[in-house]
Amino acid sequence: MADEAGNEPKLLDRVSEKLRLGHYSLRTEKSYIAWIKRFIVFNGKQHPKLMGKPEIEAFLTHLAVERHVAAATQNQALNAILFLYRQVLAIDLPWMDDVVRAKRPERIPEVLSAAEVARLLAQLQGTYKLMASLLYGSGLRLMEVVRLRVKDVDFEYRQVVVRDGKGAKDRVTPLPASIEAALRAQIETVAALHRVDLKAGYGRVFLPNALAQKYPNAQHEFGWQYVFPSSRLSRDPRSDAVRRHHLNEKGLQQAVKRAVARAGIHKKASCHTLRHSFATHLLERGSDIRTVQELLGHKNVQTTMLYTHVLKRGGRGVVSPLDS
Repeated sequence: MADEAGNEPKLLDRVSEKLRLGHYSLRTEKSYIAWIKRFIVFNGKQHPKLMGKPEIEAFLTHLAVERHVAAATQNQALNAILFLYRQVLAIDLPWMDDVVRAKRPERIPEVLSAAEVARLLAQLQGTYKLMASLLYGSGLRLMEVVRLRVKDVDFEYRQVVVRDGKGAKDRVTPLPASIEAALRAQIETVAALHRVDLKAGYGRVFLPNALAQKYPNAQHEFGWQYVFPSSRLSRDPRSDAVRRHHLNEKGLQQAVKRAVARAGIHKKASCHTLRHSFATHLLERGSDIRTVQELLGHKNVQTTMLYTHVLKRGGRGVVSPLDS
């Protein structure tokens, strides 16, 4: 859309506009714009309309060979470039489907034992301990626990509803009884904070997918507030609205990293390791793999099957000849 002077908006502004129309997250918007900038700079700041398959492949090769990026990172860069050409420039060239995507290496997930999880959680306190308990006890992803809303914690049915998870899917996962009291106390704290915000003329929260326009009063409702809100108000970079956002996920990541070290765990453990451990421990206790697949929100059961390789059966279920 041209501005009042009749000038066409800049390319990256058009990218932002298209991403927002498609309800992409702010995180994705920042990532795509960064990759598109790098692609253009790498090719001597040529306009993308003047470039094609050789320039794209050269950039992807540069990322893999010289920058040594992971396959997932290289694919993210390709997704950003494809979005630029197809959605922004409306150029759908046939050869773009033939661009080879980097293949992710199939690695066995890192998993903690139940005793190691207990030691890790014992090194955490307060909000971060509660959040880490949900990562393990409900199998949530990092951003799923950070973005959890009050209305999606169901104490009556003892479950957590994950809205718009990976792949834009909703799912239901168990709420551990052992953290119910702590979670209720956390929600009461959020309620008190929300009352203070409302009294001060704030109390709004970000709503996804244009729900703010459809339900204008919902952004003030308590049910939509984050279970783990930030300690301070912030200004939305897109709408300029002042809201209370959720906690920054980096704080939880750093807290878990420190807890792993203090617990004397020498595995490469992170927040996502707690989700891996949730799945593996369920399978160890006899849960059906299809049930675990649904709880994790995996599209393909083959993804869930990876956890069968780390069950307590030795390497591939074989007893070492040394032990016999």
